[in-house]
Amino acid sequence: MTTKKKTAGARIKVRRIGSPIRRENTQRATLLGLGLKRAQQVVELEDTPSVQGMIRKVAHLVEVVK
Repeated sequence: MTTKKKTAGARIKVRRIGSPIRRENTQRATLLGLGLKRAQQVVELEDTPSVQGMIRKVAHLVEVVK
């Protein structure tokens, strides 16, 4: 398995675009874990494999902002 090496301190911005209403509790918890509490909220996070996995889990509720 190959891993991509990121530059030290790489950051990623994520915006919440969907509602956690009628979603599983794990998806709600993942949004909170990413720091997304309100609609259209943007947070800047460190680009790590764990954050990438969280984004993939709720990809239908968030978007990556450039």
